[in-house]
Amino acid sequence: MLAPDMTLEQAQRALSAAFKSADIETASLDARVLLQAVTGLTASDIARAPERLLAAQEISLLLDYQAQRLRAKPISKILGQREFWGREFQVNEHVLDPRPDSETLIEAALPHLPEGKNLAILDLGTGSGCLLLTLLAERAPTRGVGVDLSLEALAVAKANAQTLGLSGRVQFLHSHWFDAVAGKFDMIISNPPYIRDAEMRALDKNVLDYDPHLALHGGADGLDAYRVIIEKAQNHLQPNGWLVLEIGHRQGDAIGAMMRQSGFLETCGKPDLAGRDRVIMGRKPRAVDRK
Repeated sequence: MLAPDMTLEQAQRALSAAFKSADIETASLDARVLLQAVTGLTASDIARAPERLLAAQEISLLLDYQAQRLRAKPISKILGQREFWGREFQVNEHVLDPRPDSETLIEAALPHLPEGKNLAILDLGTGSGCLLLTLLAERAPTRGVGVDLSLEALAVAKANAQTLGLSGRVQFLHSHWFDAVAGKFDMIISNPPYIRDAEMRALDKNVLDYDPHLALHGGADGLDAYRVIIEKAQNHLQPNGWLVLEIGHRQGDAIGAMMRQSGFLETCGKPDLAGRDRVIMGRKPRAVDRK
């Protein structure tokens, strides 16, 4: 139990014990991360000076963080940031927590964005902006447009763009999918909501309580957003442009079939590190493809 006049070592053990008693699988890691956040010390710093006493304000903040974590709030939402593709992104309750699985979309998209080209990317449901901003950071001078229905999410994305020095190459629009979008793009990306009605009730508390339902709920079969995006995407893609979608791990066949029916070529999937379906992509035909 956290108490005044604790050393770093004692505080870390107390936090870890509290989290283990609540069946938090990452108890030891969470304790270390929160202690580092409160003190500004690295893991090496703590190991070198385990007897260093915590200040009263540090204990007070740790108690607050501990209470939030015991309510199943994710560490990233407690600290307000999450690492994605080697960069830190601001997050809050208005955006999805960027997850390692989503890096699969970055891996799939980058080979189709040649370096040094002035290309254009559209991100539908941009949330924190982690997907679009990562691609822009990796592929200067490519520019982008991020769309979201949530004004609060757009504020987070704009803040991340500014922090990463990308504000000059990105525009954010308040829009329901394509409604406010004009022009054509070399690539459209999206991580749309894909959780089925039945699955929503079974989500972990750390997702259900702290991620926005607008970004999770995909309708009765989880495919509502994909139908809209795939139907309209070719109107906003340049010939030879790519549509790259993150998907749920049982949705690959259905979404791939929808893309082929809509005229996309070279449709293919890319699994995540666990070997599950994670990304489906397809190419808009060129004139030569139609001959």
